[in-house]
Amino acid sequence: MKALWNGAISFGLVSVPVSVVPATERHAVHFRQIHQHEGGLIGRVRNLKVCELDGEPVGLDEIGRGYETATGTIPVSDAELDALPLPTAKAIEIVSFVPAASINPAAFGAGAYYLAAPDPIAARPYVLLREALSRTSRVAVAKFAFHQRERLGLLRVVGDVLVLHGLRWPDEIREADVPAPTVDVTDDEVQAALALADAMTTDTLEGIPDNYRDAVEELLAAKAHGERTHAPEAPAPVIDLMAALEASVQKAREARGETEATVHELSAKKKTAKKTAKKTTGAAEGRTPRRRA
Repeated sequence: MKALWNGAISFGLVSVPVSVVPATERHAVHFRQIHQHEGGLIGRVRNLKVCELDGEPVGLDEIGRGYETATGTIPVSDAELDALPLPTAKAIEIVSFVPAASINPAAFGAGAYYLAAPDPIAARPYVLLREALSRTSRVAVAKFAFHQRERLGLLRVVGDVLVLHGLRWPDEIREADVPAPTVDVTDDEVQAALALADAMTTDTLEGIPDNYRDAVEELLAAKAHGERTHAPEAPAPVIDLMAALEASVQKAREARGETEATVHELSAKKKTAKKTAKKTTGAAEGRTPRRRA
């Protein structure tokens, strides 16, 4: 795959030459905007760039960028942006190392990239940084400039490869200003939820289906062949939380080919243990358990 960017990781006085390759790709079904006319005719709707002064369409080679102010628009050229004294324009600059657990998951989501050593000379400093990160629970926080703006990133090791994750800046992350539920749950419900989590545990994300994409592709195939489509049946509402947990555990275990004990047996063991403890306590206090006639 062609590299998006070639430069170096700045690690103190150590320079690690790298090539940046995208780590993700999109497989979503893409739609076009259309205008349906009478008689079944369909026209594609196109977005035109139009100048507000003369109303004429503008080509991409004629479009620049500007910054709006209270008194007007300030034009800014690519050459002016390229000339800014920005060290990260040529390097991924590591600024600190932090515990991996300290990174707020909300900060992720701004792109992910694999970093490759472009030649044998780069291999030694690359492996040095990789080993330094592998032998600690810390990750490297770095700054880099892609698409003519400086961004915040996180460097970590995946397998034997360095990966750069784009991060949002701290002032771009909102505080969790939402009410937290305060209801009580029973021990049996917690144990059932843990059993469900165990039944659903996997070692990898491989094999997780994209049900929405599959359904869209089936819909398009059916419409392309003139077949009628049907609305899916709505799932029945769940009333009993415990029953829903037990049914979910059973379904997850069946999907994995397991036939282990269900949550009912888990609850029964707990109740038996409680009864035994109650009888023992009664005997210790001098109370004789009532015998059946």
